[in-house]
Amino acid sequence: MIRDDIKAALIVAMKAKDAARVGAIRLIQAAIKNRDIEARTGGAPADDDVLVMEVLGKMTKQRRESIAMFESGGRMELAAVESAELAVIESFLPKQMSDDEAKAAIGAIVAETGAASVKEMGVVMALVKVRLAGQFDMGKASGLVKAALS
Repeated sequence: MIRDDIKAALIVAMKAKDAARVGAIRLIQAAIKNRDIEARTGGAPADDDVLVMEVLGKMTKQRRESIAMFESGGRMELAAVESAELAVIESFLPKQMSDDEAKAAIGAIVAETGAASVKEMGVVMALVKVRLAGQFDMGKASGLVKAALS
């Protein structure tokens, strides 16, 4: 489980006295804890790794936006801090698919569902979200699905 990997990485970072990595991992744990608290009111998540990947994905998106804003504002030292946090967060995510791999996977899903038009995009996207969660940006995936169905 990703959650166990995060706990183990925190221990290793603490032993190595890597303050930057310890701080980033603690941020990750805090975000996961907040998501756990939010999930108490709803149903229990079907898969813990999906919940953790969702949190990590949101954190990576936030860091990328922050990096872009800091760089455009000329604050390179803050952008470097965010980049370091981003590297730690991404180390816990599964390997990201390339665009070509994603096109192939989406093509296989389209063939499997038998979808022939953009009207059936919802069916294809539902399967894409389940199968490619955490491995590919869903914002890009919708464009690839549209292209495959056009």
